[in-house]
Amino acid sequence: MPLNVPNLLTWLRILLIPVFVSVFYLTDSTLSLHHKNLISTAVFFLAATTDWLDGYLARKLDQFSAFGAFLDPVADKLMVAAALIVLVELGRADAIIAFIIIGREITISALREWMAKLGESRSIAVSMIGKIKTTFQMIAILLLLYHDRLVGIDCQLFGSWLLYLAALLTLWSMGYYLMLASPRLRNIKN
Repeated sequence: MPLNVPNLLTWLRILLIPVFVSVFYLTDSTLSLHHKNLISTAVFFLAATTDWLDGYLARKLDQFSAFGAFLDPVADKLMVAAALIVLVELGRADAIIAFIIIGREITISALREWMAKLGESRSIAVSMIGKIKTTFQMIAILLLLYHDRLVGIDCQLFGSWLLYLAALLTLWSMGYYLMLASPRLRNIKN
């Protein structure tokens, strides 16, 4: 594993997951719910920022690696899954929406792995719909983690709407990727 700045940022994102989750296991006498919301939002925002930053720096510094290409999406999916599970546990997100989003991530990761083994990973590269889905998903999670009103905005209500929209885009993007892979899927031999 090459130790470069993008890979270190990816590792930081993974290390932030237990920090993020553990905030909600602190007693209310140790940390108020408001402060738990603030800290978890800040940690998730930092993780989301490192996701953008590691990709930017990998391109800018020409520090690509096979390990980084593997680890980066794994870190993203782990952080989003952890956040969604916490939000379901807190009653701020529906379990079916979390299942749709996490299930899609697992399905598309498996599809990409399979297509890469066939030498056709470029045929299911990240699309614009996937990037839009990720943007809505990240904003929704941030709002749902913050939970309190923010400059007159009901973060829970607005975050819920965005999460439902992200779930719809999740299904759309999954359908898009499956359609791209369908010629290879039709040729599967038993």
